[in-house]
Amino acid sequence: MKIAIISRNPKLYSPSRMVEEAEAKGHEVRVIDPLLCYMTIASQRPTIHYKGEELVGVDAIIPRIGASITFYGTAVVRQFEMMNVYSVNESVAISRTRDKLRSLQLLARKGIGLPVTGFAHSTKYTNDLIKLAGGAPLVIKLLEGTHGIGVVLAETDKASESVIEAFRGLKQNILVQEFIKEAGGADIRCLIIGDKVVAAMKRQGAEGEFRSNLHRGGNATIVRLTPEERLAAVRAAKIMGLNVAGVDLLRSNHGPVIMEVNSSPGLKGIEKATEKNVAGMIIDFIEKQAKPGKTRTRGQG
Repeated sequence: MKIAIISRNPKLYSPSRMVEEAEAKGHEVRVIDPLLCYMTIASQRPTIHYKGEELVGVDAIIPRIGASITFYGTAVVRQFEMMNVYSVNESVAISRTRDKLRSLQLLARKGIGLPVTGFAHSTKYTNDLIKLAGGAPLVIKLLEGTHGIGVVLAETDKASESVIEAFRGLKQNILVQEFIKEAGGADIRCLIIGDKVVAAMKRQGAEGEFRSNLHRGGNATIVRLTPEERLAAVRAAKIMGLNVAGVDLLRSNHGPVIMEVNSSPGLKGIEKATEKNVAGMIIDFIEKQAKPGKTRTRGQG
């Protein structure tokens, strides 16, 4: 099988591990920078070119689209789909997950447990927005933030007002969420492949840090999920239309609440914490699923 990994940096852990596993299973694999792809948009014979050559004979792609290039990256994935190439995660599903508000609305519509969330454009009614989200402490987020960047914990209503006003000063819309204190600065990352949680780790934030991202000094350990947590994670990935997903959840007093669904989950932390060959599982899944024309999205919205 001829597999292309759509990633800007072949030296990163995740794409390099998938290359390693694909080659070990006898596949031809290459990493393609989506920003160096260019396309012909045609109904009869759509094509993708890369570094002066036409890409032909690709059986499957694994998109690893960074948040900063979502528009062009998903256009490249969509072009492969037009060419009947199997994509492990489809373009529309990737786009959904990159819009945090849209993701939350889709999950809420399907009855998934979420932290109480408020969203606004204007600061004229900030006090009411804070009340709607349950009052301080509140987590205030930029919609475009990744790796914990653009996420602030405001411990009082006054602090919440100040942060909200600062975000609006940057011409940003305002997303506020209740702070799940009982989570103790920890979250759980579930790695979904198909309709199963294949690995899960607990990420604990560094001392004095409410964000649990490993990029911010957190540490990861293996964790046993409850049946309720496992079901919530799988349902969240399915609602987004993803075959491979990283689902982040918190343990709250009212059950698991989903924080985020990631369409390009990193493999380094979870492989090291769980000692599971997640990259190999992704290649195994593609071997079973990659057939021409299997690109219709399963999700909605």
